[in-house]
Amino acid sequence: MAAAAQLPDELDRLMIQILARTGMRRGELLGLRINAVVQIGTGYWLRTPVGKLHTDRYIPLDPALKTLIDTWIAHRPSWQASDLLLLERGRPIPPTRVDKAVQKAATAAGIGHVHPHQLRHTLATQAINRGMSLEAIAALLGHADLSMTMVYARIGDRTVADQYFQVTNKIEALYQATEPAIPVLPAEAAGPAMTALHAEVDKRLLGNGYCRRPVELDCRYETICETCPMFFTTHHHRPTLIAQRNDACAKGQTRRAEIYTHLLEDLDHATA
Repeated sequence: MAAAAQLPDELDRLMIQILARTGMRRGELLGLRINAVVQIGTGYWLRTPVGKLHTDRYIPLDPALKTLIDTWIAHRPSWQASDLLLLERGRPIPPTRVDKAVQKAATAAGIGHVHPHQLRHTLATQAINRGMSLEAIAALLGHADLSMTMVYARIGDRTVADQYFQVTNKIEALYQATEPAIPVLPAEAAGPAMTALHAEVDKRLLGNGYCRRPVELDCRYETICETCPMFFTTHHHRPTLIAQRNDACAKGQTRRAEIYTHLLEDLDHATA
């Protein structure tokens, strides 16, 4: 984050880093508590406050961002009584303070007006164009249903994306250049903590890989695509469906096994 990293104010730099690397809403940022960083196994997650879903959610925490948060807490004056993470002179930060910080970085980068929510949109768009599933993006952003996340899938269409990225490429100037390029999502950047976390997570067999959800966290999206009326499969995918069904049976996941059994039966009827 070249322009943001050069801002003289530590609070400005931290707010922009959190917004850009987690995709959280401005209100969620301001509601973060001093104990927001949660250790699960040997990895770290950022617990966001109650939002539109009326439940806390956990965002994988990039090691570099954790270091920034730890440094901020270490410099926190002992006389501050509030448990909010982000304070200025001991007082809660107003939303306009976040807006001004983002605009400072935008001005330094030589671009026009940028609102904090645009950093959220940019992260989501980058994620879907790099292959992150809609379900994972919905969980990351705290979307109540996939219809909200589908907006980014539509943006993924090249006829729309060509025009969209004329804008988002400028926004990316806020967090490009001087630091090493990140080939995947910031939350998945390589590091000792994340590497150890990946070794401990519960793996769920999927068509193109595994779910890396920690066993301590519940998943609301089990087989969500396979139960969608828009889901379509072919005989080409039969080996994967069989493997998924067998995996579900081995784990005693009756409902999941029934879903894949039903899909296989539909394929048999279609090819009979």
